[in-house]
Amino acid sequence: GFWKRWMEANRTQGIRALYRQLEDHGVVENFRVVAGLSKGELKGPVFRDSDLYKWMEGAATALESSDDPELRRLLESVIDAVAAAQQPDGYVNTFFVNELSGQRFRNLRDEHELYCAGHMFQAAIAHYRATGSARFLDVAIRFADYLTRTFGPGKIEQPDGHPEVEMALVELYRITGRREYLDLAAFFLKRQAFGKAGQISGHAVRFAYLMAGLADLYAETGDREAWQALLELWEDMASGRVYITGGLGARYAGEAIGERYELPNEGAYSETCAAIANAMWNFRMLGVTGDARYADMMERALYNNVLAGVSLDTTHWFYVNPLACFRDHQRQPWFGCTCCPTNMVRTLAAIPGYFYGRSSEGIWVHLYDTSRLSWALVDGTKVTVRQKTGYPWDGRVDLTLDPAEESTFSLFLRVPGWCQASSVTVNGQPFEGRLRDGYLEIRRRWKAGDRVALELRMPVQLVEADPRVRCSLGSVAVQRGPLVFCAESVDNPGVNLRDLELKARPSIRAAFHPDLLQGVLTLRAKGRDVPPEAPRGPLYRPAGSFSPSWRDVEVTLIPYYAWANRGPSQMVVWMPHAR
Repeated sequence: GFWKRWMEANRTQGIRALYRQLEDHGVVENFRVVAGLSKGELKGPVFRDSDLYKWMEGAATALESSDDPELRRLLESVIDAVAAAQQPDGYVNTFFVNELSGQRFRNLRDEHELYCAGHMFQAAIAHYRATGSARFLDVAIRFADYLTRTFGPGKIEQPDGHPEVEMALVELYRITGRREYLDLAAFFLKRQAFGKAGQISGHAVRFAYLMAGLADLYAETGDREAWQALLELWEDMASGRVYITGGLGARYAGEAIGERYELPNEGAYSETCAAIANAMWNFRMLGVTGDARYADMMERALYNNVLAGVSLDTTHWFYVNPLACFRDHQRQPWFGCTCCPTNMVRTLAAIPGYFYGRSSEGIWVHLYDTSRLSWALVDGTKVTVRQKTGYPWDGRVDLTLDPAEESTFSLFLRVPGWCQASSVTVNGQPFEGRLRDGYLEIRRRWKAGDRVALELRMPVQLVEADPRVRCSLGSVAVQRGPLVFCAESVDNPGVNLRDLELKARPSIRAAFHPDLLQGVLTLRAKGRDVPPEAPRGPLYRPAGSFSPSWRDVEVTLIPYYAWANRGPSQMVVWMPHAR
């Protein structure tokens, strides 16, 4: 299906290409130098270790879906280097050992030692889950034990400036059952600022990571204060500070979120890591609640802003994801701050984990793509689910359930928020059920071979923003299913994208092109623009005194994630609505 192609490209090309970059820029070699296995200068920024750990998590997670002996050997060799660099007390960080020995935790706000540690823990957990080997997990546990001895009441009481270790400590608690890791996560979280008066603020990635960690804490402890903060801050984000692509972060300055309704298009920062963090936050909220609005937001981010952050061959990346671009904007094979590429390889590898859920009531289908749920244990019975669909291009989803023995449970199917009409059949017979928080519940006694067909209508929709989003006032974006579309200059030669307007009642035609951009659906719409050479008059003039020289044009739209894969180009998502 759709995501399998991305996962395979990531495993066979993206992960390997990024590893070469990490070697070329000294990120792997740093560990060998610290371990005394090699000689040379230490290279890279203060948070450099985290880039290797994210790559390691991505490589390990990829092994969960596809056995790859070459990748496994490569990962094991990197684990050797990391393990050799661990200090006798359990500490691991190549920036502070040798180069700045004795200055650990001197500036937690800016130097991200705990952030790096958190990414190590997550990589070690991924390796353990993929291989069953605890050798990297043991390294992580020694480091985590060092942190529990060093941080806490009466010890170092300051959290890291970049939240991340909180999620990792909760996950380490889940793996080991050791309460001290959960307690340390809670200690750090309680010392973080949750925005101001119910408003999200500050660095977009850090804030969303903080929220993901807080959701993890609530999932394990039921902390009501944490949950109230999560609900208020999510609502603030969803109602006024998130892009239609699922991106977060309106400002280049500080990679920050910005004020409510401050969502510039050409000047959008919308960092790839922030969209990934948004998906992670919503995945956790979904796991706690079973509420489809979190799955909708997760899907919006994954199919649009997240995927736009990587080229179709998964070897080049965007750091920033504007919604309009009238100058050349290209993906790069490397960034001095390479957080986004390394975040992308672990996210693409982890995609299967977002699809299904389980509760005491039954099985939940959150996302749609051709896939197989190997088995879920429901009330003591193993159940396999097979899904076949052309999603996101087609809204037809066929599911076959195979319980090991006849069993009564519920199947919950998400009806996405963008879908205005849907229907379901069970074994060919129409099914009418109730929606519960956006999920259609089908409760029955299931037997092997039972079939469910879900039809999600997918008309093209013109979407407008709240009028307080001044940058998009009077404009529309085009969406079909979960995908946001854009006009790219490559497909519209001669069209002036800066002046492009869509016609008021356009007849938009959809067609799938298997040979374009590795297979995409395109839309053809009617619009108008002003030729670049047409006289424009003065920059400022009396209102209503200027009549543009409009001309009719045909416009081709492609999925937003696919733009900038055919060389430098211009692009626009929001287009004025010609009335």
